[in-house]
Amino acid sequence: MSEDGIPCLWMRGGTSKGAYFLAEDLPAEPGKRDRLLLSIMGSPDPRQIDGIGGADPLTSKVAILSKSGRPDADVDYLFLQVFVDKALVSDAQGCGNILAGVGPAAIERGLVAARDGETEVRIHMVNTGEVAVARVSTPGGRVTYRGDTEIAGVPGSHAAVPLLFANIAGSLCGALLPTGNAADVIDGVEATLIDNGMPCVILRASDLGMSGNESRDELEANSNLKARIEAIRLQAGPMMKLGDVTEASMPKMVLVSPPGAGGAISTRCFIPHRVHASIGVFAAITVATATRLNAGPAAALAKQPEGGVYFIEHPTGSMEVFLDLDGAGNVKGAGSIRTARKLFDGRVFPAD
Repeated sequence: MSEDGIPCLWMRGGTSKGAYFLAEDLPAEPGKRDRLLLSIMGSPDPRQIDGIGGADPLTSKVAILSKSGRPDADVDYLFLQVFVDKALVSDAQGCGNILAGVGPAAIERGLVAARDGETEVRIHMVNTGEVAVARVSTPGGRVTYRGDTEIAGVPGSHAAVPLLFANIAGSLCGALLPTGNAADVIDGVEATLIDNGMPCVILRASDLGMSGNESRDELEANSNLKARIEAIRLQAGPMMKLGDVTEASMPKMVLVSPPGAGGAISTRCFIPHRVHASIGVFAAITVATATRLNAGPAAALAKQPEGGVYFIEHPTGSMEVFLDLDGAGNVKGAGSIRTARKLFDGRVFPAD
C-alpha cells in the first residue's frame, strides 16, 4: 500500500487544513492506521519536516470518509487529530472546520452524486454520533470552490458551505451542562463547563489577569498563564465526565471578554496547549450558547444579537454562527457558514 502511495485529498476546511482519505484506502485496525498517519504527517517532530503536516495542530488533521449505513446520513466522517510533537492520534473530538471540506470531498470521491446547483450532504460525525448537513455549491453537477464568501483567517473569497447541526448538546459530556451548573468555581476562578458540540471551559479573561485583547503570540509566551489554565483544565475534565484529560485535546479552554469589533463576544481559545489562530466551529457555537446563561461568566460580557446570528470575535477576526432558538429562548439547533478548497488530489507516500 505505502510503496505505491495512498490516494489523498489535501484540503482546507474553514481555518484548518487536513488530509481526506477514503476508509477503504487505510488499514482498518486503528493501531496500524494511526502509525501510518503519523508517518504521513511527519509526527512526532515540531516541524513535521518529513511529512505533509504544517507544524501546527490546525494543519495536522485527518478526515476518513466512507458511505454511511445510517438511513439519516450519506457519509460517515471520522475526524482524527494527529499531534505534531507527540506520537499520538486522537479521535476524542470532532472538528467543525475540517467538516466544511467533507461535503465537497464526498462528492469529489464519488460517495455522493452531485446535483445541478446545490447538493445537500448528510454527514454522520462518527466521533460524536450526530448528523450535520452541508450544502455544497455544484453548478452543472460539479463542485465549485469559487464564490464571494469570506471568512476570517482565510485570504480571499470562496464558495459558501453552510453547515447545519441539531442535537449536539452534550455531544461528548452527555449534557449541555455536565455539572448541572451554569457556573462552577475552580481554583478560585468562575467557569462555565459546557458542551454544545465541543466541551469547553469558559473563563473571563479578566479573572486571569488578561484583557482578552492579547495576541496569539503574547498568550503563547505567557507560561504562567498557560500553567494556570492547564491546572483548571485538568480539574474540569472529570467534572465534565471526560475523565483524566492529561493527554486529551479537550476540553478547550476559552477566555472571554467584551466584544471590541461589533461582535457578540471576544474569545481567546486554547486547544488546549496552543492558542488557536481563530476558534473552532463547535467551540464558537458552544461559546454563543454560553452567552445565554445568565448565571455564567459570559453573559454579562456579551452583546446579544438580534435574529440569533452571533459573530464570535477571535485573534484574526470573527466567526459567524447562528443559534436556532425556541419561543423561550432555548437553543434548538445551530449552524455556521464556512468555506473549503481542494488544494491537491493525488497520492501521499509515508516513510514506513
